[in-house]
Amino acid sequence: MAADTSVWPDLSGRLIEDDSGRRHVLPVRIYFEDTDFSGLVYHASYVRFCERGRSDFLRLHGNDHRALIDGAGGREPAAFVVRRMTLEFLKPARIDEVLEVTTRVREMTAATLVLEQVVTRGPDRLFEAVVTVVLVSQAGKVLRIAEGLRRVLGGKG
Repeated sequence: MAADTSVWPDLSGRLIEDDSGRRHVLPVRIYFEDTDFSGLVYHASYVRFCERGRSDFLRLHGNDHRALIDGAGGREPAAFVVRRMTLEFLKPARIDEVLEVTTRVREMTAATLVLEQVVTRGPDRLFEAVVTVVLVSQAGKVLRIAEGLRRVLGGKG
């Protein structure tokens, strides 16, 4: 029997396109391991949640990390690496809450993606990040983002 893809939680989240544009939304439940001694989500956990969001955002656009690292499609083996992060911690989250990590493209150049990521609990914005990632070869050489990925992310090939 096929899984019903119209209900949460989808393992890789969802790509959504509406009047506000295209974005990826990933649900995340808060577990004990995500919290600190005070019972609030530890600050580094938000960075991990955003990493999951970015990974699934790329996966659902047809560019998972394993395929990049393996050099699928005859491309040079590569990976997206974080170059810069700007983080804003706005409100706390607690154990057992379900949050959503939203990822969208803010800007794209030949080799970089600038992504906006927001972690919310219902209507409340808890955390915001602007993350610049660069596509690099295994040797560390900056590589051009493939035409196909640029196209599906909204850039020109």
